[in-house]
Amino acid sequence: MVMGSLPEEVDLAVVGGGVGGYVAAIRAAQLGLNVSLVEKEKMGGHCLNYACIPSKTLIHIADLFYDITHSEKFGIKASGASIDPEKMYQWRMDVSRKLEQGVEYLCKSNGVEVIKSEATFLSSSKLQLVNGEELDFKKAIIATGSEPSELKGFEFGESVLDYKAALMLKQVPKSIAIIGAGFVAVEIGTLYAKLGAKVDIIAHSDILSKFDKDASSLVKKRMQELGVNMHLQASPVSRSGSTIALSNGESVTSELTIVATGLKPYTKGLGLENTKVRLDEKGFVKVNDSLQTDDPSILAVGDVIGEPLLAHKAIRQGGIAAEVAAGRNSAFDNTVIPSVVFSDPEIAIAGTMEGDGIKMKKFPLTALGRAIAIGKTDGFIKVAYDESNIIKGVEIVSTDANAMISEAAFAIEMGATLEDMADVIHPHPTFSELMQEVAGAALGRPIHFYYGKSSKD
Repeated sequence: MVMGSLPEEVDLAVVGGGVGGYVAAIRAAQLGLNVSLVEKEKMGGHCLNYACIPSKTLIHIADLFYDITHSEKFGIKASGASIDPEKMYQWRMDVSRKLEQGVEYLCKSNGVEVIKSEATFLSSSKLQLVNGEELDFKKAIIATGSEPSELKGFEFGESVLDYKAALMLKQVPKSIAIIGAGFVAVEIGTLYAKLGAKVDIIAHSDILSKFDKDASSLVKKRMQELGVNMHLQASPVSRSGSTIALSNGESVTSELTIVATGLKPYTKGLGLENTKVRLDEKGFVKVNDSLQTDDPSILAVGDVIGEPLLAHKAIRQGGIAAEVAAGRNSAFDNTVIPSVVFSDPEIAIAGTMEGDGIKMKKFPLTALGRAIAIGKTDGFIKVAYDESNIIKGVEIVSTDANAMISEAAFAIEMGATLEDMADVIHPHPTFSELMQEVAGAALGRPIHFYYGKSSKD
């Protein structure tokens, strides 16, 4: 959509067309507001075009290729299997393009005016667009997201890439060095290792150090089985050509270097100094529970307001901010923001796994029929609960953990108990039975795993 004549004033201007922004725009239009959405690049933002969707698309392709070439234990012998990088790239781009077009269609169908432009706040009621035109608004929502952080001495360029560029390669690199050990580094490192690249991970901490040791150790073990070389408790000191010198005296040589050390809020050029919007010490936009900034006319959602930097958080906040802008009494008061790492095996967490009076029970995949049948027994489920047996947290390390964690999030939001979970009939044989099994075990009535004479915590 191209910019035509602008309205004199809109009820709501949304700056940023990522998942938080376009959801806010559509929801506000549904509530009867006159909405303009300003996006300088592609609709759908980083999630649809550069991050969430592309990474999971490529992870799926890598998993397919690896499984095809490593299924001898099932009696499958495949020879001559190879990757066509051009077709793989085209599929990845087509997926993003289809979703981007879908978002534009949804905005248009809901009456949202999409303006392809950069935007700068001139005041608390006016935006400056790149062609010199101005857009007056009654309310505005900042949904500009985040961008990859650079590392001194490893600035982004032809052979030093951020995660976006790493997911847009038209060839599978022979070797890559990844600086960082968070979920982005793990996902990218695993997928390229499965595609045949030599992968080195460089990190001053351990793999997925913010996660439970039981979970991160399984992922670390699997990455090592895939041939990933890990240089932990080490930092990159300098780079000369294709060689990186490390703080521990080692060196790593690779075709490409990927910096995956974190994200920073994108507020560059927004002109927030012309408003009453305030930032915190890390540069994130400060908001209250209703996602309102210190400026009565401006709200903000998603990555730009801080951790956790997750697309599904931004989606939820986008809808809430739209309702607040429309005068409704809404607030971001969710108990749970689940998170998923698309590692091998996947890690998914909802709620809290520790605290005063919290007990925990664990059930292994080695005791689950479905896991045994498909040869995916590395993993477990843990449930955390209080003295009233109310479920407080769930951690799943398993194939399809991404699909199962929503049941856990729903249970926690609804205040469900172990009894509620254990007494729900789960289809057999499925991975979802993990929820029923661990709840039953926590209640002292395990069936498919023997914990000893006293199985109740």
